[in-house]
Amino acid sequence: MSQHLLLPLVILAFSRIPGAFQDSALSPTQEEPDDLDCGRPEPSARIVGGSDAQPGSWPWQVSLQQSGGHICGGSLIAPSWVLSAAHCFVTNGTLEPATEWSVLLGVHSQDGPLDGAHIRAVAAILVPDNYTRVELGADLALLRLASPAQLGPAIRPVCLPRASHRFAHSAACWATGWGDIQEEDRLPLPWVLQEVELRLLGEAACQCLYSRPGPFNLTFQLLPGMLCAGYPEGRRDTCQGDSGGPLVCEEGGRWFQAGITSFGFGCGRRNRPGVFTAVAPYEAWIRERVMGSEPGPAFPTHSWEPQSGPPEPREENCTIALPECGKAPRPGAWPWEAQVMVPGSRPCRGALVSESWVLAPASCFLDPINPDSSPGDLDSWRVLLPSRPRAELVARLVPHENASWDNASDLALLQLRAPVNLSTAPRPVCLPQPEHYFLPRSRCRLALWGRGELPAGPNAQLEAELLSGWWCHCLYGRQGASVPPPGDPPHALCPAYQEEEEAGRCWNYSHWSLLCQEEGTWFLAGISDLSSGCLRPRVFYPLQTHGPWISHVTRGAYLEDQLTWDWGPEGEETETQTCPPTTEHGACGLRPEPAVMGVLWPWLAEVHVAGDRVCTGILVAPGWVLAATHCVLRPGSTTVPYIEVYLGRAGAIPLPQGHQVSRLVISIRLPRHLGLRPPFALLELSSQVEPSPSALPICLHPGGVPLGASCWVLGWKNSRDRVPVAAAVSILMPRLCHCLYQGVLPSGTLCVLYSEGQEDRCEVTSAPPLLCQTEEGSWVLMGMAVRGSWELFAAIAPEEAWISQTVEEAHFLPPSGYPYWPPEGSNLCPPDMAGASGSPQAALFLLLLTPLIHG
Repeated sequence: MSQHLLLPLVILAFSRIPGAFQDSALSPTQEEPDDLDCGRPEPSARIVGGSDAQPGSWPWQVSLQQSGGHICGGSLIAPSWVLSAAHCFVTNGTLEPATEWSVLLGVHSQDGPLDGAHIRAVAAILVPDNYTRVELGADLALLRLASPAQLGPAIRPVCLPRASHRFAHSAACWATGWGDIQEEDRLPLPWVLQEVELRLLGEAACQCLYSRPGPFNLTFQLLPGMLCAGYPEGRRDTCQGDSGGPLVCEEGGRWFQAGITSFGFGCGRRNRPGVFTAVAPYEAWIRERVMGSEPGPAFPTHSWEPQSGPPEPREENCTIALPECGKAPRPGAWPWEAQVMVPGSRPCRGALVSESWVLAPASCFLDPINPDSSPGDLDSWRVLLPSRPRAELVARLVPHENASWDNASDLALLQLRAPVNLSTAPRPVCLPQPEHYFLPRSRCRLALWGRGELPAGPNAQLEAELLSGWWCHCLYGRQGASVPPPGDPPHALCPAYQEEEEAGRCWNYSHWSLLCQEEGTWFLAGISDLSSGCLRPRVFYPLQTHGPWISHVTRGAYLEDQLTWDWGPEGEETETQTCPPTTEHGACGLRPEPAVMGVLWPWLAEVHVAGDRVCTGILVAPGWVLAATHCVLRPGSTTVPYIEVYLGRAGAIPLPQGHQVSRLVISIRLPRHLGLRPPFALLELSSQVEPSPSALPICLHPGGVPLGASCWVLGWKNSRDRVPVAAAVSILMPRLCHCLYQGVLPSGTLCVLYSEGQEDRCEVTSAPPLLCQTEEGSWVLMGMAVRGSWELFAAIAPEEAWISQTVEEAHFLPPSGYPYWPPEGSNLCPPDMAGASGSPQAALFLLLLTPLIHG
């Protein structure tokens, strides 16, 4: 155990089994002589707060072992009896056999000499009948040794309190054990017994802390027979492996066991004190099994007489500890910003993460050709911190073991020779725990990281907003990969930016870190590699996965639990999600669900033509929009009109906090092989758009209608308000469409039938598109409306070659589905179809006979 215990969380309360540090002692039993003393260790000095214990200072502490390895702690309460925790011995409701356990007594270092120590077999294990699960209480156990312990200076029992005794609130007590010193951080060799001073918390104060949402938004109801000890600010606690060990308090010159280490929410986390089984309420249960119902003459005279003790106050101060990290006077004034000065190199920017450690990119210090070589003379290195008059000296450099080959692990920790005083200007940044879930739409900022300079322009350019994990993972991850649910470390973090890039403004090929704010506290959420060109970074490597490594090296970095728990609809998705297929040019056809205010379609464009009309357009590549020719070009006109394209709009009035994108059209391309008035036009944009939930190309499909797809006509209710609406349709089979309009339709036309009540949802003058969503989730563009028609759409698939030649980055999915139309010259139409041409009633009759692609 350590003064700075920060360890992992199990979704419910986790019991501290793999080696707990709690001892207990009982008043001497009938088998003890009358003058047997309890709770009096040999005189020795102790180091306060999470450190090695002195030999003989806790002579009742024992190690409970299976197969020669430490599993739980316990306390000697009589020569033949040990007190521990029930959850150490109950698995899936079944009590483990006593023969599998042994007790190691009188040991200080489990890897050192065992002078005076000895082992006893366990003859019996007793647990309360009402014990079921650790969080439901009654978590205690009695172990009867096969033969009595040999008492001496290193082996003595602890005293137990009477049932009526009340330990004072805020009493300074001690917990001991060989458990983890931090979450997922084992006690290192030589496995010396650890001790930590903890303060007792009253029931009201503890319940107040556990009534506030903590890790995974969990709260906890404290039950009778439970006891809390620790600090609201955390950082000192018991941990996994300390289960069953004692929490002892000194009163009247003797040590009494107040509690048994039971469980906790993580280790040493803020506002999450450790939960112990209170020993006093179980006096009768212990006495009955160890001594019988009568105390007998062996009950020592120094034991507590029954007393009520001071009553617990009804109204107890509930001090909620606030984070000690991540406080900045204003965004951009980062008090944790550190500049590492290495002779002969440009300054490398990092972040102060504790009193003694700075986190920075390892690439600043490692030789890329020979990464295993020594970084040079650390004596000449200096670290500049805000408001510190002198530079700090560097004592040690610890690169991440994967830093030389994994950009996501490009991290190094630098230890300062002397810790800095955090009560003055320098303040550490908060780091996320592994299960931290940064909420979509979190407000974030970019900060310099590594070597680089600030871009020209206002600081507003550094603002960012987080996108959902599903969007980020599927946009930049592998197709078919599972999306990490909330609580699992993400593979990437993706920010969106409020402003468009301005021409000529460059980001100097810098590294950047991503700082995200929760309830006024800033977290170092992610790091980026070099930005591409002049663009702001679109993807950051998350810091969550590196929290255990940082904590292990620093033993004091400020890992914080999540502070904001309003997950909302996007955060409540916990079912496994997979990403739809991608193309050789990346992801396409992704639409966040639910979309912002339910109306944003990332490929739907408003095409404003010469200021007098607005057409529907579809983004088919980062620099190209497809639109209906008849809408963007006036008949007989030979000049290219002035055209502006807007993406990310959901109506004539932009959404609040929207990410609207606008571009000019610099050229119009037409498929010449289709004659003078082809149905489609490709509009080349003045510059490419970066992928975001408001601007992402749709997928194109070279084959027929994808099998199992649902199809929609996407347009506007009217061209003035331009709020997008989608009308469900079914695409008629090519044979039926061909026959209904035989001799009338141009080649490559699709026919649709609207679902009931959907016919008049979209106006048609803006030439709305026909879309389908595949079973895998991708949205594909099937066609654009023929001028003046509700049911007829010019198909995209026949123009695959023209689109691919004109737009290299068009996202074509692999072909699948039905063919669009029958071979030329075939006559597959039933007789007397001419009268049914264009008749919805006739179409409905024929639909009874002919399959459809259903919407």
